[in-house]
Amino acid sequence: MTYDYIIVGAGSAGCVLANRLSANPATRVLLLEAGGSDWHPFIHMPAGLAKLVGKKGVNWDYSTEPEPNLAGRRLWWPRGKVLGGSSSINAMCYIRGDARDYDEWAQLSGDAGWAWDSVLPYFRRSEGNERGADALHGKDGPLAVSNLRHHNPLSQAAIDAAAALGYPVSSDFNGPSQAGFGYYQVTQKNGARCSTAAGYLRPARARPNLTVLTHAASERVLLANGRAVGVEYRRRGRLQRAEAGQVILSGGALNSPQLLMLSGIGPAAQLRQHGIDVAVDNAQVGANLQDHLDICTLTRCTRPITYDKTNDVAIALEFLLRRSGIGTSNIAEAGGFVRSRLAPDERCDLQFHFVPALLDDHGRNRLPGFGYTLHACALRPRSRGHLALRSADPAQKIAIHANYLGDAEGFDLRMLLEAVRVSREILAQAPFDVYRGESIFPAPGTDSEAGLIEFIRRKAESIYHPVGTCRMGNDAQAVVDSELRVRGVEALRVVDASVMPVLPGGNTNAPTVMIAERASDLLLADAGSQARAA
Repeated sequence: MTYDYIIVGAGSAGCVLANRLSANPATRVLLLEAGGSDWHPFIHMPAGLAKLVGKKGVNWDYSTEPEPNLAGRRLWWPRGKVLGGSSSINAMCYIRGDARDYDEWAQLSGDAGWAWDSVLPYFRRSEGNERGADALHGKDGPLAVSNLRHHNPLSQAAIDAAAALGYPVSSDFNGPSQAGFGYYQVTQKNGARCSTAAGYLRPARARPNLTVLTHAASERVLLANGRAVGVEYRRRGRLQRAEAGQVILSGGALNSPQLLMLSGIGPAAQLRQHGIDVAVDNAQVGANLQDHLDICTLTRCTRPITYDKTNDVAIALEFLLRRSGIGTSNIAEAGGFVRSRLAPDERCDLQFHFVPALLDDHGRNRLPGFGYTLHACALRPRSRGHLALRSADPAQKIAIHANYLGDAEGFDLRMLLEAVRVSREILAQAPFDVYRGESIFPAPGTDSEAGLIEFIRRKAESIYHPVGTCRMGNDAQAVVDSELRVRGVEALRVVDASVMPVLPGGNTNAPTVMIAERASDLLLADAGSQARAA
């Protein structure tokens, strides 16, 4: 069957596009998702995210190549392989970043349409904030945004400790100023997770002009005479094809560039090495990889009030019956943004997530006892990594060379040292006096710069914000132009976090939704122009 649009990937962006593009009943849309349905109850119970860590059925389960600046470790990168993508497995923090981040995007892309004043309406259109609408927020959008229904007392202690150091207390990190500490607003509705599958895709599933295929792994974009004409995908062991007037890749910062390369769009020498015919030689496909590197400070708690040992049955029952209690928690309840003494401009350059539990190696390493964790990441790293094909086999995972702490000036390492310093300073304040036990990480007595650098190299991890591998720009090397069209191929767009030229200052899910909202308008405007021309 021929469609007007084929969307590859039903994640944070793909579900938005499926909803917006299928709103016209005359438009035929096919949405292909390599993963399965979002049926698992741990997806919908927010605190269930801690239980999703080992669920490979909803997770691509990526790891980087050995990182030379992180003691040769392979860092784990969980990415959603399920309807809703990573919005179905993330910590639900609703963060847009600093307004000046988008003015920077506009400068780098050469398009004022990505400036803050231009993208704000798309943030507002997507947002269904329970606090109501104002100049910065929307209340009727598909992506529900809520206050947390449950707080651990340690989360309040973290806010109070930051306030004791003079940091402002914030009720809205997406307000006029990002700076300060407070509780995160989360993408939840009635205490349950609101992924893009729940907020955008579910209301559109009944439309007869929208076809959603799960367990459909896309292997190649079909090209003819310089134009994308369809997608080849494998479902239930059978290779199938679908044709379309427009093809949109929304597989995320790893899968979208991989599919471009498999389709002959990418670094020519690398493609030829794997026997792939080159359609477009672009060395930037898979390049410009950026991520937020995170360092955790862990402390034992003298009181058994953390989330380390809980009655899972009781939590699940309270959630199911009353939509209340620990089950509604996103675990990373509190946090904040700081402009450090190393900041090169007026924007905050450190972000914190406080977790009232011992969280080591993404929670995969369960430590004994009770404790709490303060995550800290530098928001604007200067290191850049890249992706590389291992072979022409679509089922083989792409090689991730994140190149953390690889910038020539050593700025990223200095930023993480600063992150550790601020974290320890916060945790040393009086509000934690009644809870504070022994330090776990960094180990007690680790105070020298050399010791802290070794700690960072041994323990830093991703906080799951990869972007940039299909960078948009107005230069000839950019993978997509400012309207997200792949250079050198007609009727092919990339719409996901991979098009971000630089990381925004915060969590990446809300900005990805915004990108898809704007892309849907660009696509519909193109369709309207073509109809008028015909």
